[in-house]
This record gives sequence, C-alpha cells and structure tokens, in this order.
Amino acid sequence: MHSMLSALAAMAIAQAQRPNIVVFYCDDLGYREIGAYGLKNAKTPHIDQLAKESAKYTRFYSGAPVCAPARAILMTGKHSGHVAIRGNKEVGGWGFNDPEGQAPLPASEFTMAEAFQKGGYATGAFGKWGLGGPMSEGHPLNQGFDRFFGYLCQRQAHNHFPAYLWNDQFVYTLEGNPQRGIFGSRFESSRFPKPGEPIPARFFDQFKGRQYGPDVIEDKAVEWLKQKRDKPFFLYFSIALPHTALQAPEELVNQFPREWDKSPYIGGSGYLPNERPRATYAAMLKKIDDSMGRIRQTLKEIGADRSTIIVFTSDNGTTFLKQVDAEFFGSTAGLRGKKMDLYDGGIRVPLLIHRPGIWEGGSESDRFWYGPDLMPTLLDFAGLPIPRGLDGVSFDRRDNREGLYFEYPENNHSQAVIMDRRWKAIRPNLKQSLDIEVYDIRSDEGEKVNLAAERPDLDEKAKRIFAREHRPNPDFKLNRIDKQP
Repeated sequence: MHSMLSALAAMAIAQAQRPNIVVFYCDDLGYREIGAYGLKNAKTPHIDQLAKESAKYTRFYSGAPVCAPARAILMTGKHSGHVAIRGNKEVGGWGFNDPEGQAPLPASEFTMAEAFQKGGYATGAFGKWGLGGPMSEGHPLNQGFDRFFGYLCQRQAHNHFPAYLWNDQFVYTLEGNPQRGIFGSRFESSRFPKPGEPIPARFFDQFKGRQYGPDVIEDKAVEWLKQKRDKPFFLYFSIALPHTALQAPEELVNQFPREWDKSPYIGGSGYLPNERPRATYAAMLKKIDDSMGRIRQTLKEIGADRSTIIVFTSDNGTTFLKQVDAEFFGSTAGLRGKKMDLYDGGIRVPLLIHRPGIWEGGSESDRFWYGPDLMPTLLDFAGLPIPRGLDGVSFDRRDNREGLYFEYPENNHSQAVIMDRRWKAIRPNLKQSLDIEVYDIRSDEGEKVNLAAERPDLDEKAKRIFAREHRPNPDFKLNRIDKQP
C-alpha cells in the first residue's frame, strides 16, 4: 500500500511540474499579417509583445496550403504524403439544412490531444475543427479532447455570425443571428447588386448578427481555463480568423479609417457582401490580437502564466480572394503564391513559441521547421513520450531528415520539398507536367529564378524524395503520380 501511495504521489508531482500548453492556431493568417513580421496598416500589440518574449521563427512552414490537411498534420505529426487527410474533402452539402463536416480523421490516427490526455492533461479544443462532423470518428471528443466548443465544419466557419455552434455533442444556438446558408444568406448570389448597380439602403445590415462567433468561442475557452487549476492542460485555440467571410463587430470596424474603403465588396464569389472590406479585415486581425491578450491575462489570473508554453501560428498563407487586399496589408511581402499554393506564400507562416524560464527575451531563428514538427516538439517540452512513426522532429532533437516534404492533391496538384535548409524543389502543376522547378529560397525568397537546368543533381534528389515520401491514398490522388479514376 505504501509503495502504491508513493507512486501516486510521484505521479502527482510529475504532473504538477509539467508545463501547460496553449496552441493558438489562426486561419489563413499570412506570413506578414502580424506586426512582429511586418504587417502594414494595422497593429497587433499583444502578439507583438508575445514575440518580444518568445522564440520567433522566420522559416516555419505549415504542413499544407489549406485548412483540413494542415490541421490533420498538426494533430498527428505526419506530413502530407503520409497523413490520412490531405485535402478539403467535403461531407454533406452547402445549404443550411445539409449535413455538415469534412472527411473525418480516422480513429486509427494517434493525435497530439490523445498523447496529452494519456499523459494526464486536461484537453480542450475551442474554435474551428474541420476533421470530422457530428457523430463521426473524427469528432474532437473521439480524438483525445475532453471538451469541444466551436465549429465542427469548415464550411459553417465561413460565417462568423452563425446561427449555432457545437457544444461537445450538442447544438448551441446563438440567439439573434439569422439562419443562412454556409456561404452567406438566404438569397442567391444572383440577387446581390451587380457592379455599377445602386445598392439598396441598409443592404449590408441583413448580413449582420448579434453574437459574434469568435467572441462566444473565446468566452467558452476562458471559462474552461479558469476551471483548470488542479492538473496540467492542453488548450487548442483554433480561432477561425482572418478567414473570410469578411465580418466583424461594428465597434471594431469603426476603429479603422473610412477613407480606406472607396468601394464595398458586394459578394458574388461565394462569400457575404461587406461595406468596408479593408477596415473589416483589419478588425478581424485586431480580434485575433485581442483574443491573445485575453488568454494571456487569464493565464495570469489563474497563476499559470509562468508555467504555460504558448505557440502562435497559422494553418496556411493568406487567401487568394480579391476581397482581402493582401497588397494593402503587406500580407506576403513578395513571397510567391497564396493559399492553395506550395510556393512559399501558401505555406510559410509565422511561428512564435513562448517557453517561460527557457526561451525568453525575444530570440529569432531562421532554422527550417514545419507543421509535423509541432506534435513531437510539444510532447518533448512536456516530458511525454514521442510516438514512433512520426515524420516530425522535436525542436530539441537532432534533425537528420533529407528534406521537408509537402504534397497537395487539389487545385493544380503539386509536390514540394525543402532540402539542405536552402533549396526548394517544386512540381507546381502535376495536371500538366512532372517537371520540377528548383529555387534557392535563402537568396530568392520570391522564387523567381528557376535553377533546375543548372542543378540537375537537385532535380534528381527531389525526384528520389518525392517517390519515397508519397504514400498513395485512394481518397487523395496526385495527378500523374497515382492512377486516376
């Protein structure tokens, strides 16, 4: 009996000494879209302060250029040639009453949340999930989380004034928010005013709601944090911003100049109209920053600020949609491509890691890391075992990989690999060709000068890595690589 009590006491001490983990995961936040990385025309003081107290990474890459696979990679530590989810494969339809969700993460996958849960952590996910709809094996409560509140379906997350959110397995109604289709309203886009047509009075008011989804989700996350004083916690705060539709509370939008917006966005490309698109996007960036400030303040209030590791990053680069003025905000600062590209503009994202007592004072690293590395890194930081079979490597361990591998079986279908912390080889359009482009991304950040003809050795090395790292997946076939239906 005495030995059993001693073992339990030792376990309690070990848990008490383990750090809490907060992963603050943005949605479509471009590489330059916070102040610490060069944002123009808006400010992010809370995140900038975090950057001053953190390790700032300037060569970090998401695992994929769109939402679902990037999140699957984050959760499993596997790259896009091995992970089960490699694209945004939809379940259900686009109408308000259609089934919702994306292809579910299989129960056979072992997630970061399951590892923390097994290690004695309380685990909570708040925000956008996108890896399985209601009652599916991919539901967060089936993937290692004790608590979930937010959007299960990525399509539903295109509306930031939703009629409802998910509270674990139950619908949580947001009173005062109109019911509308996933992309917008009860109206067909053909009924929106055409360019040059007069806009009816109060036209934009019909797209507003009373309860802003990000506010409600943040409230629930803060409430959960305040309850977690007796054991270490893992918080996955997956804010669905600044992903379109362009929507923000009026009091935030009004903090930015009216002269920014000479004309409204009137819809027609699958998202809600917006009267002041630039000001609204800035307001969405401010909301991200405000949420960071509130989470850090809550950590102080519960006495966890010195025992909590904070990770801040994004699922992919900034959107290609024209209603978001990437040039105005300096979103990519010359990087080639945007969301849905394996050029750097689609996958290079900010990464801050605040590790109290270990990494402090604001350091900067240009070491190359990417999405699969976060799972083993955070488990390592927490003193928990790292599962075998991961493609990711802990930041605290030696990296002997030949390259960082990416694939994307949608859009033009593409493959890429970053080799020797300098060279990037990319097949940008497998629908057309197996040809490989090669760039020196240390000196050519815009990926403008293709060196493939000059460096056939790198071309051959990339081909070898592409063949080795791609494991066929019947649900996510690569054109010209896998047999097509």
